[in-house]
Amino acid sequence: MPEHLNKTMTKLSLTLLFAAATFVAGPLTVNANTPIIVGMDADMSSGASVSGEAIKRGAQIAIDEINARGGVLGSQLELRVLDHRGNPARGKDNIEELGETEGVVAVVGGIHTPVALAELDIIHQNELIYLGAWAAGTPVVDNGRDPNYVFRVSVRDQFAGEFLLLAAVDRGHASPCLLLEETGWGRSSERAFKTAAKKHATGIVDIQWFKWGVSNLSEHLRLFKERGCDVVMLVANPREGAVAIRSMLSLDKSQRLPIVSHWGITGGDFSAAVGQDFSEIDLVFLQTYSFINPTHPERAAQVIESYLTRHDDVSTVEEIAAPVGTAHAYDLIHLLAMALETAGTTDRAKVREALENLPEYNGLIRDYAPAFTPERHDALDASDFSLARFAPNGAIVPAE
Repeated sequence: MPEHLNKTMTKLSLTLLFAAATFVAGPLTVNANTPIIVGMDADMSSGASVSGEAIKRGAQIAIDEINARGGVLGSQLELRVLDHRGNPARGKDNIEELGETEGVVAVVGGIHTPVALAELDIIHQNELIYLGAWAAGTPVVDNGRDPNYVFRVSVRDQFAGEFLLLAAVDRGHASPCLLLEETGWGRSSERAFKTAAKKHATGIVDIQWFKWGVSNLSEHLRLFKERGCDVVMLVANPREGAVAIRSMLSLDKSQRLPIVSHWGITGGDFSAAVGQDFSEIDLVFLQTYSFINPTHPERAAQVIESYLTRHDDVSTVEEIAAPVGTAHAYDLIHLLAMALETAGTTDRAKVREALENLPEYNGLIRDYAPAFTPERHDALDASDFSLARFAPNGAIVPAE
C-alpha cells in the first residue's frame, strides 16, 4: 500500500477507535492542555446590552480568580460569549452551538425570560447546564424537566411580585395597577402579583399590556389614573421602560403616578434611553445586590478592586453598571467551579448532580447553605431583595 494511503488508514483507524471509546465511556475528563469552556448567551448588542456586559465582567473576574489559583481539575476555565440580541431564535441557535461544542460544560444566561424559555428544549436535549444570571421568569427554573439542567442565582418572579407589591403598600399605596410587557416574563409577573394580592388582601385595580417596540404608553397611564390607581407596578426592559417614563412625563403633573418597577429597566443605559430629566417621577425598582452597600463588604472589596483595575470606563463604585448582573455571574462561576471539583469530571450530568449537592459557600451576595438542592434550583429569595433608584448621574443607588 502506498505510504500516503497507509497514513490515511492509520488516522482513520485511530479516529474510529477514539469515537468508539467515547461512545462506551462517555465524555472524557479534560486534561491540563484543554480548557474547560463556560459559554455565555446574553444580549451583548441590543437594548439590554449593559446587562450582558455586566454578566460578562462578573464571570470573567471569577474565572480569572479561579485560574490564578490553578484552575479546575488541572485545567483553566475559558469564557466563550455569544450574543442573542434579545432574539429567542438567535438564542436557540447559540445554545445549539454551545451544546455541541467540545469542552463546553455550562452556559451562563442573560436577560430576557422569553429567550430563556425558548431555549429550554435545546438546553435539556444537549444536557447543557444553564446558569441563570438574570432572566427572572418562574418557569425558567420550574420548567417541568427531570432532570432539570437550569440553576439560577437571580430573581424569581414568584418572589419578586410579592416583594414589589408589599413595597408599594409600605410606601403608602393601596390601589396598584400593573403595566406589563406581553411576554412570558410579563405573564409570569402577572401570576406573581395576583397571587401576592390575594394573599395580602390587596386589590389590583387594572392591568394594561404592551408589546416590545411600543412607542407610547400615555393612554395606558391615563386609564390607570381614571380608574383610581395610585401606583404603577411596571414590568419592562430598558427600551419599553424608558417609553413608560417618557409617557408619564408627557402627562399633566396632576395625572402622574409613582412607579414601583421590576429590575428589567436596569439592563441598559436607562438615563440615555429616557433622554430627559425624570427626577420628578417617583421611581424605585428591585435589586439583589449593591456594590455601594454590599452585603459583605470584605468580600466585595476584592471584586471591586478587580473591576476598577480592569475597566477604564469605570472609576468609582457608583459607576458599576447593572451591578446585579456582575454579582450574580461572579457567584455562579464560583459555584460551578465547586461542582466541577466535587464531580471530579466535566461530564455534564455529573456536574449537574454535583450542583444539587454542594457544600455551604460564602459568596459575594450571600452565604449559600447550600445554593441549590434537588428540589430547589433558585439560590436567592426575597430576603436578598431591596429597592433602589437612579441617581441624577444615572448610577443605581439604594433607595431611602
